[in-house]
Amino acid sequence: MTRAESPITATRPDRGSPLEVLLAFLKLGLTSFGGPLAHLGYFRTEFVERRRWLDDKSYSDLVALCQLLPGPASSKIGMALGLGRAGWWGALAAWFGFTMPSAVALILFAYGVSRWTSLAEAGALHGLKIAAVAVVAQAVWGMAKVLCPDRLRAGIAIAAALLVLAMPSALGQIAAIAAGALVGRQWLHLEHLAPSGHRDYGVSRRMGIALLISFVALLFLLPAIGAATSSPLWSAIAVFYKAGSLVFGGGHVVLPLLQSGVTPPGWISNDHFLAGYGAAQAVPGPLFSFAAYLGAVMQVPPGGWLGGLLMLTAVFLPAFLLIAGALPFWEALRQREGIQNGLAGTNAAVVGVLLAALYDPVWTSAIHARADFALALASFGLLVYARASPLVVVALCAAAGWAMAL
Repeated sequence: MTRAESPITATRPDRGSPLEVLLAFLKLGLTSFGGPLAHLGYFRTEFVERRRWLDDKSYSDLVALCQLLPGPASSKIGMALGLGRAGWWGALAAWFGFTMPSAVALILFAYGVSRWTSLAEAGALHGLKIAAVAVVAQAVWGMAKVLCPDRLRAGIAIAAALLVLAMPSALGQIAAIAAGALVGRQWLHLEHLAPSGHRDYGVSRRMGIALLISFVALLFLLPAIGAATSSPLWSAIAVFYKAGSLVFGGGHVVLPLLQSGVTPPGWISNDHFLAGYGAAQAVPGPLFSFAAYLGAVMQVPPGGWLGGLLMLTAVFLPAFLLIAGALPFWEALRQREGIQNGLAGTNAAVVGVLLAALYDPVWTSAIHARADFALALASFGLLVYARASPLVVVALCAAAGWAMAL
């Protein structure tokens, strides 16, 4: 087949400025409540319908790629949109505008918790931990319906949860995800995808290979540096980078990966961890901004603003390397049935990983009495059946927790 006859064509998007990208994503970073699925809707309205940076087909293909790769889906889509619109500076501008409003809010929350240590035992923060129970339960419920539609994938999820409960560590989580990928590749048989047009984002295949190699190299190099230097800072950066590299299926899955990395060494208590996770539901933008709170509140120098920004960068860096590196190879990648099947098994396994995290540490740290369970159940009902905003539910839980403590 000649090049002219090929059904796969490359289209070059219109170009803009990094400032244009920054302002567009800053508006979304200040107003995009509701989590990753809501973000996809906001992005489509803003960039497909209103600004017309790309068409519906190109946007759908980009969403598919970002859901295929690990990391925060909405942030990867934003980086790719910025990259296509204004090059490398556009990708940085998109990430900065979408992420910084929530990151700043969570760093300020971390300062409050650190400055007034009695807040950690306050009723309002206990309410935030209960809100985390409802939010994670909603995530498990929604992800299971989408990612475990048949018996095999439901079985993968249950087996993954059992494995993580038996091995409550980062090793157990990685083993569960790897086993899910192997089972999916061997026994899942998904429908083959039809060929699609290719949108040119200005990244060459050579550059894509370099970025993907960098992604893998850092995954092994950062823990080695931490071990060689005995530096808590490098070890923390390695933990956050690994979490950003292994999160499949949704932003909520970052919870068990980060918790298993930061609480066993004593860098942060479970109470502070879950209170921050509950607070993260009340801010707009990506859930991965939770890393900024952890970096600011952790007992690892430098802490504060600098620690928050370092951990925020570490958890998002894998997403940038992966999306920019994979864009030149997207059409070939999406056609490989083994990759599709393996990632479907991986996504089923992460449902199990999150299910295990729902029990420990989320449930065990927050539910101590019948009143706690009643509040969590009511919050779950508001989220799932009343379609209430997470912001409203978090505020109600904080107020209820404060009232119960009186």
